[in-house]
Amino acid sequence: MTSLSVEMLAADAVEPITSAGNAQLGIAVLAGIAVIVLLITKFKMHAFLALTIGSLALGSFAGAAPAKTIASFTAGLGSTVAGVGVLIALGAILGKLLADSGGADQIVDTILAKASGRAMPWAMVLIASIIGLPLFFEVGIVLLIPVVLLVAKRGNFSLMRIGIPALAGLSVMHGLIPPHPGPLVAIDALGANLGVTLALGVLVAIPTVIIAGPVFSRYAARWVDIKAPEKMIPQRASEELDRRPGFGATLATILLPVVLMLVKALVDIVVDDPENHVQRITDVIGSPLIALLAAVIVGMFTLGRAAGFSKGRLSTTVEKSLAPIAGVLLIVGAGGGFKQTLIDAGVGQMILDFSKDWSIPALLLGWLIAVAIRLATGSATVATISAAGLVAPLAADMSTSHAALLVLAVGAGSLFFSHVNDAGFWLVKEYFGMNVGQTIKTWSVMETIISVVSLAFILLLSLVL
Repeated sequence: MTSLSVEMLAADAVEPITSAGNAQLGIAVLAGIAVIVLLITKFKMHAFLALTIGSLALGSFAGAAPAKTIASFTAGLGSTVAGVGVLIALGAILGKLLADSGGADQIVDTILAKASGRAMPWAMVLIASIIGLPLFFEVGIVLLIPVVLLVAKRGNFSLMRIGIPALAGLSVMHGLIPPHPGPLVAIDALGANLGVTLALGVLVAIPTVIIAGPVFSRYAARWVDIKAPEKMIPQRASEELDRRPGFGATLATILLPVVLMLVKALVDIVVDDPENHVQRITDVIGSPLIALLAAVIVGMFTLGRAAGFSKGRLSTTVEKSLAPIAGVLLIVGAGGGFKQTLIDAGVGQMILDFSKDWSIPALLLGWLIAVAIRLATGSATVATISAAGLVAPLAADMSTSHAALLVLAVGAGSLFFSHVNDAGFWLVKEYFGMNVGQTIKTWSVMETIISVVSLAFILLLSLVL
């Protein structure tokens, strides 16, 4: 969803794999999505196979050569697994260490002891918002989901009552708040002030995350009343252990990658000199890969050794952590392949072509363009970059505050209705053990609420400022 590298973004701008007109391309997009939904819902096909077949169908309907369609799909799959797959694997190892050492039990027991039933969704949204500030969305999910599942299980909560606030906190940070890549690129494209954008982004984010998180979770829990999936829940390990890690050491281990990435973001903002030695060091240690790897290595001592694990037991824990995520990795990768096929087919350009003649206010125009590209490509970052590039000329005569609001409007549009072409959709579906319909009724609706509610607050701010 967010962890697109510079190389991936450059790849998005290649020549389209088909010369189809906009009408044919539009039909191809609808047909490709219809094939995926039909295969999964009607024929109960595994999502990895359905996404692969849907991508090939999209290319065929668009009139692209099969070889080019295959190349686009495999490139997208490869880049997504390269960007997200290693992070998911490292997160799974850290999660297994947390579970087997009793560290996760320590956190859950402490949270349950401190927060009452009614306060739990609010506690979750607060934790997710803080953790989500410097993290890519996928990294935040990987770190938070084990805790969400354990809290839901131990506290006997509906999974949606706990999970939706956590997802809302992560998603709002990802779409609206720098230093996430989408907002940063939009700030650069529109010439907006980073500090003003950050301040206004927080103003918009607070009421948005409350409405889309704890408030909406009440309804989501009624619509989809499910328990945490047993296969994804780390089993309670404390009973068979003589001792378990302390709460402080466990929390510090989980927050280590957050702190490292936050330090990188702050140094990038304050120093802003790629040749500076401090910035070069923080760019390395604050990258998601190194930050999570550091947490895993530290966790082997603060969690594994603290629980009395031998070297052999640590090795077994790591090995067992990787098997359950194989299916998740393939599905997320195939979602990235479908997204890349859409982009390479020229869908983003088709949306931009349609939007050139729209005569509406700049903030609403930026939001609508981002919505259209998000729906078509599934990528929030691609939607943000494309929409910001299109409305950039409109920002030339804007005040500092309105340019910042335009960045936020584009970011809000990029979150609209995540569905089957978004890798994040499949990530949430698999972790929470939902089917496609349940994921749409909860995750997709939550994303839409975030997008619409944040736009409403952005428009209100534009009247005041």
